[in-house]
Amino acid sequence: MSRAAPGQGTQPLSPRPTIKVELHCHTRYSHDCLMEPRRLLEICRQRGIQRLAITDHNRIEGALEAAKLDPERVIIGEEIKTQEGELLGYFLTECVPPGLPAIETIERLRAQNAVIAIAHPYDGMRSGAWREQDLARVLPLVDTIEVFNARCWSPRANHRAAEAARRAGLPGIAGSDAHAYLEVGRGLTLLPQFTDRESFLAALPQAQIQARSSPLWVHLLSRYASWRKRLPRLRGRPGT
Repeated sequence: MSRAAPGQGTQPLSPRPTIKVELHCHTRYSHDCLMEPRRLLEICRQRGIQRLAITDHNRIEGALEAAKLDPERVIIGEEIKTQEGELLGYFLTECVPPGLPAIETIERLRAQNAVIAIAHPYDGMRSGAWREQDLARVLPLVDTIEVFNARCWSPRANHRAAEAARRAGLPGIAGSDAHAYLEVGRGLTLLPQFTDRESFLAALPQAQIQARSSPLWVHLLSRYASWRKRLPRLRGRPGT
């Protein structure tokens, strides 16, 4: 059953037509995912997901491949590991390298006119979680916060993210953080129709959340994908 994410309330949807948007999804270009872009697009069509942001870890090749197949559906994104935590960038034109200070990462994203989100800020079970003091420094510089991530280990992490968004006056988004086909669409953001960065930003304050947490065992699928990709290298052959 769909439910409102913490802090999003139960207010009715905007009378304007809404679309289902998947804002956090990976492909085989991430080190811990095996999903093929073409098949991922088919899954989105089957599940009525009108817009898809592909946010591979520190890469945009998967998003570029998918955009060639379905340019009207795909938003070119990236999940970027900074020195302080993970950021999501949308409407990218080039890849931003990992491992930079968060402020420099944000500057590079702004230079290409990207939309910037904080990814799963309080999920302490993952390396991309943020410390409170680091989060406070970047909140004035971002556009939105991921207030529901379907892969969070505890609902408390999403509740805290929603509260941080409220305090900062920022709109909240949801993401499935899908690494396997069965996860696609578990965290959806419902938005008025948009066509580009500007209309996306204008739509964000009207965001509504469809939230279904993924079972914790989906993390094993990521570990399997990582292991499967390492295996050829361990045997002395190039990986995929």
